[in-house]
Amino acid sequence: MMAWLPLWTMGLMASMAFSVSLTAAEDSGLPVVEAENRGSAEIVKKETHPVLLRQKREWIWNSFYVVEEKYTPTAHKIGQLKSSKSASGKRFVIDGEGADTIFTVDTNGDLFVMRSLDREEKHMYHLTARIFDGNNNLVEDSGDFVVQVTDINDNSPVFPKTYNESIKERSVIGTKVVDVRATDADDPTMANGDIRYSLTSDGDLSAFRIDSNSGEISCKIDTLDRETKSQYVVVVKAQDMGGLPTGSTATTSVTITIEDINDNIASFTQKTYKLQVREDHKVNEDFGTLKLEDRDEFKNKEPIFTIPPENSKMFDVQPDGDKDGKVMLKQALDYETKRDYTFTVQVRENLHFPADNMNSAITTAQVYIQVLDVDEPPVFSQPNYTFNVVEERSVNNIGTVTARDPDRAGKSIRYSILEKNCPISVNVFTGQLSTLRNLDRELEATHMFHVKAQEEPSGLESFVKVNIIVQDINDHKPELAVDEIFICENDMTNTVIGTLRATDEDELPASFTFSLASESSNFSIIDYGNNTADVVLKQGPFSLDDPKDYSIDVRISDGGQPLQTQVTLLAVKLCRCDAKRVPTQCKASARRMSVSVHALIAILLCILTILVIVILFVMRKRYQKDALAHMKNSGEIHEQLVTYDEEGGGEMDTNGYDVSILTSACHDGSLLRHPDRHPHPSLYAMVQKPPPPTARKGDMAAMIEVKKDEADHDRDGFPYDTLHIYGYEGPESLAGSLSSLESSSTASNLDYDFLNDWGPRFRTLAELYGVDGPNYYHQY
Repeated sequence: MMAWLPLWTMGLMASMAFSVSLTAAEDSGLPVVEAENRGSAEIVKKETHPVLLRQKREWIWNSFYVVEEKYTPTAHKIGQLKSSKSASGKRFVIDGEGADTIFTVDTNGDLFVMRSLDREEKHMYHLTARIFDGNNNLVEDSGDFVVQVTDINDNSPVFPKTYNESIKERSVIGTKVVDVRATDADDPTMANGDIRYSLTSDGDLSAFRIDSNSGEISCKIDTLDRETKSQYVVVVKAQDMGGLPTGSTATTSVTITIEDINDNIASFTQKTYKLQVREDHKVNEDFGTLKLEDRDEFKNKEPIFTIPPENSKMFDVQPDGDKDGKVMLKQALDYETKRDYTFTVQVRENLHFPADNMNSAITTAQVYIQVLDVDEPPVFSQPNYTFNVVEERSVNNIGTVTARDPDRAGKSIRYSILEKNCPISVNVFTGQLSTLRNLDRELEATHMFHVKAQEEPSGLESFVKVNIIVQDINDHKPELAVDEIFICENDMTNTVIGTLRATDEDELPASFTFSLASESSNFSIIDYGNNTADVVLKQGPFSLDDPKDYSIDVRISDGGQPLQTQVTLLAVKLCRCDAKRVPTQCKASARRMSVSVHALIAILLCILTILVIVILFVMRKRYQKDALAHMKNSGEIHEQLVTYDEEGGGEMDTNGYDVSILTSACHDGSLLRHPDRHPHPSLYAMVQKPPPPTARKGDMAAMIEVKKDEADHDRDGFPYDTLHIYGYEGPESLAGSLSSLESSSTASNLDYDFLNDWGPRFRTLAELYGVDGPNYYHQY
């Protein structure tokens, strides 16, 4: 029956196409040739001179259909081209898609297909046909026709992929999982492309279903449990032909993963936990773990722990990184006070529905904690200490720092202070604090140091911070604070010439009072009782020409305990003022001057430094003088002889030459004559070259260089950079000597012949004092 169904369908469609084609041929407006009344000559004429008239078409044919994939070893007729016009020797010609290759026509108008066709490749071919007579004249003009390829079920459904989907456990019935889709290349308007879906027994059919038309897979139960089954695999079948058994099929698998939700409560792995902790364990740190198990995934493990209120002050349980319970210490332990603790811990989770394991989970556990004894360092009675000490007093008992050994041994404690140079000391055995020196609040108001407590002998040690607050006493005298006070020449009685104020370095508030320390005929002080006072003029006026200086002895009291009083001399300046009491001219300032102790010490140090410098300078001068005296005895007569401070002096100049030097030179052993009556050359003569008949410039230069070299290497010598030593004075005067010394006394008992050895400059002097005779050596 199914075999002839396609043939019956094809015939029905052919009949419908035939009816349509007849109607189209009758209503066509294309020109046609009337073969009955016109001959061939007219046909040629018509073709040569076409008349554009609406004429009735004479084509008569049925629609053409070809079944795809039909086996055609030879040409297969699919229809016939017909025309109502007759002509001798008719010949048909077709054009268009597949003409003369896929489709051919014979002289009878039979249309043939040459090979099998595939509708999925091309489902329709458009062609045209014409008729020619034996003379190759056009009998029937072109007419369009279509060859349609009829579909058969030659393609199976195809799934594009396999599916991996997920759904949360405990989902309600009807929850969508995924839509599966298959495709079919056959004609979708026919049964060949109509696909239906179903689940096969090759997969799991217990939890999911599929819509046969849309392919939607949904949940059909509300008891999905990941902990029971975490994955399902269903097999989907797609079948065309509307799901008929004769249709083609395809299958695919869909893997459905069950996602976890928090539907199980965490459970302790045991009902009792035993933990140990050292008594010196640090606060807020864990020392044990309560293991939990949870059937849910880690992300859904959310335990909440609770412990009894009486134990929550000492211990706490919190989730750790693995979401197990970590036991933490909230207060310090003391083995000597309590050695063990026991309490219960409960665990719960915030669930929106009853847990699957509610009946099997262990939600309460007993925790037993044993405290371990350790050797602990001394413990101070306070975390830090603060004491008050009155300044400027020696205090033997400031306070006491105490520490104890928390262990049962109860070892003795020794105390010490860590900071060096601390003004406070501590008793080694009792911890009592005392002052080593008087404290001054104005220098340092607070002293902070650390006390170490150590067990004997050389045991553990602890430290504590101690603060000593220095309390103020009234130990500073008040000081006068006042602006410059002056009186004007025209000031009258009761004129206020200034206001007095005072300052005090003490911390305690002061109540200053002001009064005159000694009676004053010109001034008085009015104290207002508010730490200020006015200086009032008792009588006036004054004169700027008056040489008298004015001052006031002001007594200031600070009102403290003990009472501190100070008298200050307040200088008053005398001025000439204008009408508004503005000074225009004043006498020398008479303001009070005061020097502090530190300034006095600095001044004394400066004076001492100056004295030391003066002493060193005097000693150096003395040393240089001794060196000069030594030089005078060395024979360097020439450098000492020439001591001119000015040029010339006339014949009465007796200061230019020191005659005593000449006398000493005469007795100098280095200048005495030898027994052979020849004198020794002087030191000056030794540095000179043998003198030529006239003095030369190079002689002086050589002598200066020698003296400069001696000065550079002898620090105690004379500064030869200010030389008054010259080798010569130039050519001798033709006028000769004008000195009256030529009339020398022959009665002199001194021998000055050695002057001949000193050069031309001393020739005149040698002639004046020399002794003539052939026994004396004369160089010039």
